[in-house]
Amino acid sequence: MATGTKPFSAFEWMLSLRYLGSRRKEGFISVIAGFSFVGILLGVATLIIVMAVMNGFRQELLGKILGMNGHVVAYGQSGVITDYDAVTERLKKVAGVTRAIPYVEGQVMASSQRTATGVLVRGLRESDLKSLPSINNNKLRGSLDEFDHSEKIAIGTRLAFKHRVGVGGEITLISPRGPVTPFGVTPTIRTYKIAAVFEIGMSEYDSSYVFLPFKEAQKYFVQEKGATAVELLIERPDKVDDFVVPLQMAGGPALRLFTWKRTNETFFNALQVERNVMFLILTLIILVAALNIVSGLIMLVKDKGRDIAILRTMGASRGTIMRVFLITGASIGVVGTIAGLAIGLIFCTHIEEIRQFLSWLTKTELFSPELYYLSRLPAEVDPNEVITIAGMSFFLSVISTIYPSWRAARLDPVKALRYE
Repeated sequence: MATGTKPFSAFEWMLSLRYLGSRRKEGFISVIAGFSFVGILLGVATLIIVMAVMNGFRQELLGKILGMNGHVVAYGQSGVITDYDAVTERLKKVAGVTRAIPYVEGQVMASSQRTATGVLVRGLRESDLKSLPSINNNKLRGSLDEFDHSEKIAIGTRLAFKHRVGVGGEITLISPRGPVTPFGVTPTIRTYKIAAVFEIGMSEYDSSYVFLPFKEAQKYFVQEKGATAVELLIERPDKVDDFVVPLQMAGGPALRLFTWKRTNETFFNALQVERNVMFLILTLIILVAALNIVSGLIMLVKDKGRDIAILRTMGASRGTIMRVFLITGASIGVVGTIAGLAIGLIFCTHIEEIRQFLSWLTKTELFSPELYYLSRLPAEVDPNEVITIAGMSFFLSVISTIYPSWRAARLDPVKALRYE
């Protein structure tokens, strides 16, 4: 009585790999297998590259947004925080808070001989302004020294370009919130010299932010006894929700807290939706390649009907036949997935060099820094995503072989040999 071979024995592997080779009669089937392999390779590599680039863009945007704004911002329930120094000290003592910065803020109009634009003026102390790496870096033109004791301002590079001014130039700030006189509220109009020009890398900030010394901003906005808000930076911005309760207890009921996630919720939700949709669309490439494996195996089973019948009469069990074709189809997917992983990771590692080469080859500027405000193309590989992509590809490759393999195992040797 035939007992068959051991599961996944050397005989089964040998027979499976022979079926993958190109023969005169079944050469077309090998071509289908080759296209399936290339499809899975491209699908896996493309998914890894696109997800890495989208992660890189998200991290860059997040870094720039959080580099300019705090992770948590505390506002007063009644508007201005009058005891801002005491509030700042209490919030600093909360475990995990790395920095607390009080500031004065307001929207004004910036005017020069060339044009007039709306800007956001923020008053900061010199030490706090210098502590912001997005401001005080090697791109800064001018100096922030003695910023507290001057009546000078720092502006963004795109705002300076709009007004055609630079370090040492002058800009007039016009605010409708001025002092109260017998004739009503009068606007505040003051001309300031430019002490420094900064470049953050996001047009929204570089074209609309102006920094004033903290005391000068209090005078300008007629807010000598208070601060608009206190900005907090924490050790782990991704866990910002865990800090809300401790910060609220430390600050007291007079404060309202807003986290960066809440402030930018719509923007990052849109990025997440785009990322998920892109993942689903690109997964279709792998799915199509897996369907090619199904069609190729069905044709192979039909072509090898006589061989299957002979193997069955020689004692091969249905399990043996099923495993042979299972190995044949799954090998295409497994090898394609491994090759796609390798190519995708190599591409992500050298993506900036590849971008520069393609720019040189096509004589065009791909991902221009002037348009995207990024000096290099970012790519952030997430190990969990790579594992998910590889697992999904393995699963689709294996699951696609089950039906053709089952068809091969159910083939009746008598019917297969009847007309031979």
